[in-house]
Amino acid sequence: MKVRTRFAPSPTGYLHIGGARTALFSWLYARKMGGDFILRIEDTDLERSNQASVDAILHAMDWLGLDYDEGPFYQTQRFDRYKEVVQQLLDTGHAYYCYSSKEELDAMREAQMARKEKPRYDGRWRDSKETPPAGIAPVVRFKNPLEGVVEIDDQARGKIVISNTELDDLIIARSDGVPTYNLSVVVDDIDMGITHVIRGDDHINNTPRQINIMRALGHEIPVFAHVPMILGPDGQRLSKRHGAVNVMQYRDEGYTPEALLNYLVRLGWSHGDQEIFSRQEMIEFFELNGINRAPSSINPDKLIWLNQHYLKTLTLAEIAAQLQWHLEHQQLDTSQGPALEDVILAQRERVKSLAELVSSSRYFYEEIKDYDVLAVQKQFKPETAGYLKAVHTVLANLPAWEDAAIHQAIQQACENLGVKLGKVGPALRVAVTGSASSPSLEITLRLIGRERSLVRISAAVAYIEKMPTSA
Repeated sequence: MKVRTRFAPSPTGYLHIGGARTALFSWLYARKMGGDFILRIEDTDLERSNQASVDAILHAMDWLGLDYDEGPFYQTQRFDRYKEVVQQLLDTGHAYYCYSSKEELDAMREAQMARKEKPRYDGRWRDSKETPPAGIAPVVRFKNPLEGVVEIDDQARGKIVISNTELDDLIIARSDGVPTYNLSVVVDDIDMGITHVIRGDDHINNTPRQINIMRALGHEIPVFAHVPMILGPDGQRLSKRHGAVNVMQYRDEGYTPEALLNYLVRLGWSHGDQEIFSRQEMIEFFELNGINRAPSSINPDKLIWLNQHYLKTLTLAEIAAQLQWHLEHQQLDTSQGPALEDVILAQRERVKSLAELVSSSRYFYEEIKDYDVLAVQKQFKPETAGYLKAVHTVLANLPAWEDAAIHQAIQQACENLGVKLGKVGPALRVAVTGSASSPSLEITLRLIGRERSLVRISAAVAYIEKMPTSA
């Protein structure tokens, strides 16, 4: 049987990193087994579902590179099919109409809690012969078995056994005819031939109910793997207070999709002590029984470390492609200046993120508007103007604007001045970049270009000469 997995988010917000990890695990298993990965949008929550959330989910999946073989399918387009199955369950005696009012149900639960019992529907309409009350649109409830157990051979958590006496008769169709989650999920998984359901462990309570509905419909039960939740560094349930939880926020902050996927795959799964995985290695090594049973806590420092790794190892063309969003977002035009890939090569060992790579490279493409105040206070002294004039002279006479020649010229200027490079280099860096940080001077000057560099050095000399001298 061909493996078929699915990712089925609800479009009520952005794609959370917990959902992204579920999608990744489902995608990896399908790819490993040569199967199909299906995307299904569970939008039956008509009040909360919206198109903006659908778009955000699709965008995040695309950014992560989690391609799907079928879909996206939308549950709201399948209501006729759900109604057909509800009717089938009614016709076969596996479901019934329930006319209990909200007031009756509230009173029922209050009485149960007063007796210290678990609040649940008591099945009063299950086999009722009473005449239905007038004016009440009934819901449809599934007749859950009253005896026996549901055994789940969970690939992530081991065997789970739930007694049917713990389960009440859940609603499978609301009074307006709209199907409930547990019914629509079962029908979708059956119709789409899903063989493996990989999802968060917050669904464990739903699984025995869904298995019983599947059995009532006479279908084979898929393999289940319930993945533990992701916790914050403090061990509490992950939330916005822990930082980014929206997948696209990681994009906005300058992480590469490769780093985020590598980070997510290790949040709850392991392959020996290996920390860094290519996409192909993830596919090759992934096993459901390698999923950890205990929750995993996020570690922002590890994600930064992984991001730096990928900034150093991805091809220049790959990084350049990923930089485009950040260039547009930070409004940096790179059409006038050095080749972007040359700047990436110079900067990528020095930065932690794509966003930082752009923000720290602005001086390669734009003229300096202001010098860094602290850098000026430290490096621009009255004698500095003379140093920079000497450097300007040797650089202006260089026959070739190349790293080795630039380096040698600066050294020559220092020898001519009788000072060490430490007196000249830092001030020269401020003069041509506006700050105290850049790649090596020869690389920085080469990328900025001869004409621009000489103009900036002259501007710095003029700036220093206009500085007030201390008494």
